[in-house]
Amino acid sequence: VNPQVVAAGFCGGIGRGLVEGPFEMAKVRNQVVSGWRFGDAFQGFGTTMFRNSLLFAGFVIYMDVLKQQLDQRDMKWTPFITAGLCANAAWATIWPLDVVKTRRQSGRYDGRNVLWLLRDALRKGDMYRGMGVGLARSFIANGASMEVYAVVERELKGRI
Repeated sequence: VNPQVVAAGFCGGIGRGLVEGPFEMAKVRNQVVSGWRFGDAFQGFGTTMFRNSLLFAGFVIYMDVLKQQLDQRDMKWTPFITAGLCANAAWATIWPLDVVKTRRQSGRYDGRNVLWLLRDALRKGDMYRGMGVGLARSFIANGASMEVYAVVERELKGRI
């Protein structure tokens, strides 16, 4: 695994977290029908950035490892399948952080730390709630994105 690629993935997650954090908080508050003020926009911000950093780093690690394994076996999968599987592996790896992020942003667990939120989710059986739908969305969205990327890249290489 190339350390520069992992570092770039980690940093890409930070960048996405900077943009996504306030929107994620607003989305979660609307989903749990809880009001929010602009000052709340950065609640769970650190958790979102950390989640995204590990998610993106995980994705590029899984992509690199899968590519190596396929190359060793002289196999090739479509970009749709490759990206879909690697994105799901990354999401499955960080899913508990997503649960913590959502709980923190819900406004219902003020003053609770990450460890408490993890234990509470496990105790209540909520740790993997919504994971099936999340992974289905991830597989299709990331697979489609990578397939379009590959087609556009191929077309542009032929013209430039």
